[in-house]
Amino acid sequence: MNGSIVSDAAAALPAVRKGAYFFSWLFHPLLVGLYMAVYLIYIDPEYFIGMNTLGKTQVLFIYIINSIFFPLLSVLLCKALGFVQSVYLKTQKERIILYAISMIFFFWTFYVFRNKPGIPVIMAQMSLGIFLAVIIDFIANIFFKISMHATGAGGLMGLFTVLLLTSSGFVNIPLAIAIFIAGITCTSRLIVSDHRMGDIVIGLIAGFLSQWMAYWFLG
Repeated sequence: MNGSIVSDAAAALPAVRKGAYFFSWLFHPLLVGLYMAVYLIYIDPEYFIGMNTLGKTQVLFIYIINSIFFPLLSVLLCKALGFVQSVYLKTQKERIILYAISMIFFFWTFYVFRNKPGIPVIMAQMSLGIFLAVIIDFIANIFFKISMHATGAGGLMGLFTVLLLTSSGFVNIPLAIAIFIAGITCTSRLIVSDHRMGDIVIGLIAGFLSQWMAYWFLG
């Protein structure tokens, strides 16, 4: 009900819809994972304090190649081969391919960070959280079209709430920003997608809990 109200209100305001599309791209699930990695590597004062710039860049490069480049390339190949009708993956059936591919690459990212010497455990923990979120979304996708954007936003909030307990840095402001981003992202998806409120809420919870499950497993 609330989702339809938001959509109806936005239909009369083209600028609102354009803004919603912009934020949907800016906080795409793949990019949200990148933002999380950048924060941990370059902004948080604790985890990478003893690593030089080259080492940090290598860690970020590993994440980008495994968790962004390969999943994106796989979707483009599926589109080129006709396995999916659109790179936007608007149907539950099309998303099965994305989830299956993403699980492989996200698990590989976790495995590399878990076993490569010198990389702080927080990177493996974050990557495991993303991997678990994809598994939850894959299962949920059997029954309804859970929001991947909301899952990413929930993961962002989940990571920063975990950092409240594990990081010596001042996390209150980043957490507040993460909550704000989650609000913008979820509202945007209600405006420009066919998601219902339940798809958004469950996605948000899935992403949040996945980061905590990873913390409990590796902490």
